Amino acid sequence: MVPMNEGPFDRRVVQRHRTAAAMTRQADFLFSDVADRLADRLDDITRRFPVAVELGARHGAFSQALAGKGKTDFLVEADHSSAFARHLAVDEERLPFAPSSLDAVISNLALHWVNDLVGTLIQVRMALKPDGLLLAALLGGETLVELRHALAESEIAITGGLSPRLSPMVDVRDAGALLQRAGFALPVVDTDRITVTYPDAFALMRDLRAMGESNALADRPRTFSRRDVFLHAASLYHDRHADQEMRIPATFDIIYMTAWAPDTSQQQPLTPGSGNISLTRVLQDP
Repeated sequence: MVPMNEGPFDRRVVQRHRTAAAMTRQADFLFSDVADRLADRLDDITRRFPVAVELGARHGAFSQALAGKGKTDFLVEADHSSAFARHLAVDEERLPFAPSSLDAVISNLALHWVNDLVGTLIQVRMALKPDGLLLAALLGGETLVELRHALAESEIAITGGLSPRLSPMVDVRDAGALLQRAGFALPVVDTDRITVTYPDAFALMRDLRAMGESNALADRPRTFSRRDVFLHAASLYHDRHADQEMRIPATFDIIYMTAWAPDTSQQQPLTPGSGNISLTRVLQDP
């Protein structure tokens, strides 16, 4: 388990950003959209989950999306910020749930701020009952690729260096391996891409602050960044990506992870060599 400030992210800053975001709902559109998609995925699973926990509840978008579907008796809405948490303030790196106490854990765009994702996933798996469900969405590696490139190139060009401002994110190719390392069974990972357009890069950055998604790296610069760097980045962004209406796209790469706590009732792969049907009985004669 990772101590509070050991790792790429300053968890106190993550919490502070989320608390500030709780003051407004102006930029909740992404979380509401993904909440709807998570609720649809849960609804597609033909079973109920009497006791579930949501990590990253924010303003309750997932609870609202799930209303009336009859999928759970009690959804604990938890968040790293007490300003968002309807039921419980929870640090995702130190989950307080008893072993084998939950039927499902859902997370809506919160786990990409965790320093030790495997450690958190292990805690989730231990809190789940056998055959309990993990359903999570997190921002993936191609998120804000346009802004990241523009900022990096501008800072190098103007200052000759590069400040820590780009958060490490999970790649979709690695997500399944992380679930397996955490001891989950039947992992499924897929990705979705949501594109939002803005009049300029500064409008996008204002939304990121309102979302609570701005820089929380532990080694981030402690002084104000140079304005000329941002002006140059905004110009690069516009020149490379503006559409016919002079709006710029912002890409949000959403990785969905579905997995189950191991249980003997689950389908198991056959041991290699244990098949008892001859291949010649399957293949047609030429």
